[in-house]
Amino acid sequence: MKKTTMIHALALVGASTYLLASNTALAGSYSQANLPAAVQVPAGNEVAMYTNAKGNITWECKADAKNSGAAKWAFAGPRAILTDTKGNHVVSYFGPPATWEALDGSAVTGKQLAVSPSAKGSIPMQLVKANPANRDGMMSGVTYIQRINLKGGAAPATGCSTDKIGHKIVVNYAGDYVFYKAK
Repeated sequence: MKKTTMIHALALVGASTYLLASNTALAGSYSQANLPAAVQVPAGNEVAMYTNAKGNITWECKADAKNSGAAKWAFAGPRAILTDTKGNHVVSYFGPPATWEALDGSAVTGKQLAVSPSAKGSIPMQLVKANPANRDGMMSGVTYIQRINLKGGAAPATGCSTDKIGHKIVVNYAGDYVFYKAK
């Protein structure tokens, strides 16, 4: 193995170990008690990683399938940087499909199980059942992902009409993503 490859591999192992250690204290103290039941993670899972997200949601003006002659904003995809409790970039979030990719290259996609309203102007809280990771790494074993503490990101209230079909708008948001693994 080349020296630079070995150094990069050791750096990734060190970063993963640091991240897991820095989140261990949080795992014991984090409670879902104040969250709506719909987005609470099932028993038998524990916090593996707590991240802060800053990013944006792209909305596209599309024809309204339920109301001919009308248009509405449709979700076109997310893009965010997720940081650990020290502010270090650890996961990139993008889609579709919704994908969370750690810096070590491991990634998960998932299926939305539930949403619950957030503050006005914010995207909803969300519970996602994670698919198995694409390879070994930080995302290995992730079972659920919870999106909480949201600010912004909601579709605009105006600006989408049939003469604007195909137009896109990007709306900034922030929030937290909590990753769980089975106990």
